[in-house]
Amino acid sequence: MNFTDKEIRHRPIIVAIDGYSSSGKSTMAKALASAMGYRYVDSGAMYRSVALYALDHGMIDAEGHIDCPALEQALPHIDIDFAVQADGSQHTMLNGIDVEGEIRNLRVSNAVSAVSAIPSVRTRLTAMQQAMGQRRGIVMDGRDIGTTVFPDAELKVFVNAPAETRAMRRYLELQQKGDTTDTYEAVLENVRSRDHQDETRAVSPLRRADDAIDLDNSNMTPQQQLERLKELVHRVLER
Repeated sequence: MNFTDKEIRHRPIIVAIDGYSSSGKSTMAKALASAMGYRYVDSGAMYRSVALYALDHGMIDAEGHIDCPALEQALPHIDIDFAVQADGSQHTMLNGIDVEGEIRNLRVSNAVSAVSAIPSVRTRLTAMQQAMGQRRGIVMDGRDIGTTVFPDAELKVFVNAPAETRAMRRYLELQQKGDTTDTYEAVLENVRSRDHQDETRAVSPLRRADDAIDLDNSNMTPQQQLERLKELVHRVLER
């Protein structure tokens, strides 16, 4: 099932894909954006970039305590963008530096939920994300895209899978990238910890939007996930 130019150009829409960490939402969002010729924005990479900045500038100590005033003062000086590579992949740029590899390691994963719970951080990044979607024609994934960033998105999808399944996916991904320092048990602990922090934070907690469509991708291949999303998009475009 493919899209015609007429379908895409006639009515550009916003597709919001939310879900738990390591649920595969970024993979499917990238694939859908490519199929539609839309811009893809990985909101999680933006929060990871802020966490990396805070770590590298001594704003998070060994116990994980964050110097919130210092980070809040630094926010206006943190610029995040995305650059398409020659192979078609998309890399995250932090103040002009490619940090795609650094933001995916467990060091950043262990800090990102706490950083993303800071109200000023969420306010800053939400504004940046909304600016990216002003002209619509965008696929964005994250935790609060359908509830806070784009509550008027034409299509909202909520992705989920058991924590053990998500941890194994993340563990294998790290292994494939050559990062063999973390055990499966450590990754699973991180996934469960992030789930709890994401669900219980005071500002924009992770939750399913009332009008979101559930997608449990536990036993789905990437291609099956893409085809399901295409079906949902076609339904929206046919309204």
